[in-house]
Amino acid sequence: GSALRLEPGTAYEIRLTLRDPDGGAAEKTLSAKTALEPAWRPTDGQVLHAAPGGGGGNGSQGNPFKGLAAAQKAAKPGTLILLQPGMYAGTFTVDRSGEPGKPIVWQGPADGSAILEGVEQGGKRAGRVISATGVHDVWFDRLTVQQADFGIVAHDSQRIVVRRCRIRQCEYGFTCSRNADGQMNGFFLTDNEMEGPSTWPRTKGIENARGIQITGTGHVVAYNRIRGYADAIDTFPSPVCAAIDVHNNDLDTLTDDGIEMDYSERNTRCFDNRLTNVFQGISVQPVHGGPVYIFRNAMYNVCGEPFKMHNNPSGVLFFHNTCVKKGAALTVMTSDRVRNSVMRNNLFVGSDDRYAVCFESPMEQCDFDFDGFAMTGKFERFLKWNDVRYADVQEMKARAPVYRNARSLDPKTLFASPAAVPPADETRHCAVVDLRLRPDAQAVDAGQPLPGINDGFAGKAPDLGAYEVGADLPHYGPRPLPEGEKK
Repeated sequence: GSALRLEPGTAYEIRLTLRDPDGGAAEKTLSAKTALEPAWRPTDGQVLHAAPGGGGGNGSQGNPFKGLAAAQKAAKPGTLILLQPGMYAGTFTVDRSGEPGKPIVWQGPADGSAILEGVEQGGKRAGRVISATGVHDVWFDRLTVQQADFGIVAHDSQRIVVRRCRIRQCEYGFTCSRNADGQMNGFFLTDNEMEGPSTWPRTKGIENARGIQITGTGHVVAYNRIRGYADAIDTFPSPVCAAIDVHNNDLDTLTDDGIEMDYSERNTRCFDNRLTNVFQGISVQPVHGGPVYIFRNAMYNVCGEPFKMHNNPSGVLFFHNTCVKKGAALTVMTSDRVRNSVMRNNLFVGSDDRYAVCFESPMEQCDFDFDGFAMTGKFERFLKWNDVRYADVQEMKARAPVYRNARSLDPKTLFASPAAVPPADETRHCAVVDLRLRPDAQAVDAGQPLPGINDGFAGKAPDLGAYEVGADLPHYGPRPLPEGEKK
């Protein structure tokens, strides 16, 4: 399991207590320290300068190395390479690594005017703009990456940082899907902007375009703005796919799955993300035992399933999410089994459909309760669960094995700002939709307390959905540039 909402760079003692109702108990205390986000700082190491070109220069500001390859030959752990504005053409292959605490940093101007372009001489489009396979402790900061099949590739690498970069005109933004020895770890991908080739509405079926593909352990994907791909962020199968955080990303125009936590094994966490205009919401096809945490995400204009539970997932925890969409409020449309998963305190808003809530999949040992549902139109029956139909909320609460404490809500009085159900999911909704609750909404104080998940709620009980009334809206997408980095 995961201890959530901890302070970065802080040491903790964690007490684990096991009690068996049939007798016996055990207790153990562990010591652990949370990771600290890599932050830009003036270097006390070597500073080199680079400019576009094909060789030469001495690395000084007045006579910079001509080309990235020339600069790399002089780089050593702790080196900061400052890229001057201009176009750096062709594939840049990274073959020099830093050390823990002494990364090699490739940094452009704050305005993104150092442009790495995959188009080579003769106009041929390269496979990659940056190839950083099999290296470690390398940072890419404030670069514009464009015009190739792949923007940045970092297979089999460790402690790679990509921050405040612009990636555009690439089929794949950032890819690290090969983890041959199971040692890939410690990536931070933060505050980037990625613009892909996909358009809304979906007309090409399932496309290949992906914003971020990642596997391994100990990664953070946060505060990015990603739009125009099939999927924005995907976890990938490898010898180990665990302990990955995906949070505070602003995601839009995604023609397949907004976020895929697919092939996660344990302790991957997807939270505080905003998804707008997505074909499917958040995918967990599959999860190999978990726990995988999906919480405090806000989704608007989802064409299909808010949560794609295909391919026999097991061990997913869905807490405090909000989804507003056309059609059924919540659906799972697969014959694959869903096992050992939990839903609590989510808020689902739909329009009209045959069912308000429909699970076509066999559900085994799943504990779903305390969610809220609002439908703006008509439906024939409220719930389908394990091939049993329940006509309305009252029958569901009386007879179904789940949702004994669910809430049927009035959609007209839910949200503090206008947040109507999209009339047609093929329409792209450009304005940001505020899904915070009205103080007098029926969803306020309607949730179940969950220790470690919703501590510190304001009223008698937690509110349903992604936002507690009175709390600040999370920051989505790139954070403002600190004053010290604006030069």
